[in-house]
Amino acid sequence: MIPLACEHLVGHSEDPTIFKKPQLVPIQDLKLLVRDYPPIAKNALTILVNISHDAEVLENLASDDTFIEILLKKITDPKETAADEVAMLLSNLAKSDQMEKLITLKRASPAKDVSTSEYALDQLFDCFVKGADGGLNKNANFDYLAYLLADMSKHEAGRQHFLSKREYDGVVPISKLMVFTEHKSHIRRRGVASTIKNVAFETQKHPLLLADDTDIIDGSPGVNMLPYILLPLAGSEEYSEEESANMLPDLQLLPPDKARESDNEIVLTHLETLLLLSTTREGRDKMRSAGVYPLIRETHLRVDNDEVREACDRLVQLIMGDEEETPRIEEVVDDDGKIEEIF
Repeated sequence: MIPLACEHLVGHSEDPTIFKKPQLVPIQDLKLLVRDYPPIAKNALTILVNISHDAEVLENLASDDTFIEILLKKITDPKETAADEVAMLLSNLAKSDQMEKLITLKRASPAKDVSTSEYALDQLFDCFVKGADGGLNKNANFDYLAYLLADMSKHEAGRQHFLSKREYDGVVPISKLMVFTEHKSHIRRRGVASTIKNVAFETQKHPLLLADDTDIIDGSPGVNMLPYILLPLAGSEEYSEEESANMLPDLQLLPPDKARESDNEIVLTHLETLLLLSTTREGRDKMRSAGVYPLIRETHLRVDNDEVREACDRLVQLIMGDEEETPRIEEVVDDDGKIEEIF
């Protein structure tokens, strides 16, 4: 009877108020059911995902350290059948500032093929990277962790975490995300784009972000971010021989069926990242030497979106203008965990 009852409740989870009375007792019951056998646990997780947008429910879940540990244990288990539901719930909970604790939270290391780090955020990062397309758990793709990473990167501590070489694997975490800017999953592409943009607010780290992976910056290989941001902006357009020769190698000789990113919001996010990287003289020089202008010109011509075109205009003014004025940035965090910039 319990499995059927729990399944029936999923259909009522559009209204969080049903599960809040009396005194959030139903929420406590759902937390217990998450530890039940798989069919019940999966339905309980689905309900919590659906109602966790409610502020009171969100804070109740995010402040419960015991419950967070249960979720972390489940998502780092390669045999967990509801790992994607856990990923969705964690990504929702990351909207709460209380979840900043994941950045410094130490816990038992999971199986070695999952992660060898004792830090929760490293473990989630490794689940996201290794687990793409079922590579870690045949039941999950971990795509929704992209949104959790974006929300973690809205915190300064999170950005420093993503931009510092980790002892357990010797890798700068943000460099692991670059390959997903053109992934087939829209969720991954969107979350990764926001995370990349957020870390670009750390202007002192721009040399690391812009350096080639063969260069060593402060003891770490360069992230080589630029080609991974530019590729989603590129279509199948043809350029003059001179323009093509000045572009980064990854942008030259693209296949005739190369498609530009179809989501204008993601296109805009990448353009805003380029704007942030252009706030330093070194960044602007890099844009010029990499032949960014023709690509931005074609994006402006071919994307029918006012915000995208405005961002293209601003970027062109920065990289093609004079050097008399120094751009400035300020941070404003939006509801999607993406930091908005003001120049």
